[in-house]
Amino acid sequence: MGLFDVFKKKEAPAAPAVPANVEAQAGADVLCAPVTGKVIKMTEVPDPVFSGEILGKGCAIWPGDDTVYAPVSGEVTVTMGHAVGIMGESGIEVLVHVGVDTVNLQGKGFTGYVKQGDKVVAGQPVLKMDRSVIAEAGYKDCVVLAVSNTAEFAAVELAVEADAEVAAGDAVVTVTRK
Repeated sequence: MGLFDVFKKKEAPAAPAVPANVEAQAGADVLCAPVTGKVIKMTEVPDPVFSGEILGKGCAIWPGDDTVYAPVSGEVTVTMGHAVGIMGESGIEVLVHVGVDTVNLQGKGFTGYVKQGDKVVAGQPVLKMDRSVIAEAGYKDCVVLAVSNTAEFAAVELAVEADAEVAAGDAVVTVTRK
């Protein structure tokens, strides 16, 4: 390694491909699954902040893989290693939060593919989680999908049955305007 190699900019990690099935593109008020797995009601998330719907209504998914995708097209408003906020093009504010108490990992076990201000399309990879790091730390790895501006809408409801198996990109939440 040469003297100036230390100063070279490191390449950002390559993001996986967008899943073939992205139903959120079909409707502005439909949110797609950010990960493949089993859907649970928000009230069943093992965290009182999410289960009490304090951060908004939506759902969570027990993941079957480690890539997390944008559930809606819009602009990234916040990235925190384990979470990504997106202001959807239609005005729906979405929080995708990986795990329970994973903030304590301080980014360990997470690879981000986006940063604040980036434009994303539904189905675009936004982060990757190392599920073994989360499990070894004793945390749950459910992926929460919350509409943080729920009060602005008439309803935020599951588009599938609780306990349904979904693929990343499947429609999982519908938002009804007032």
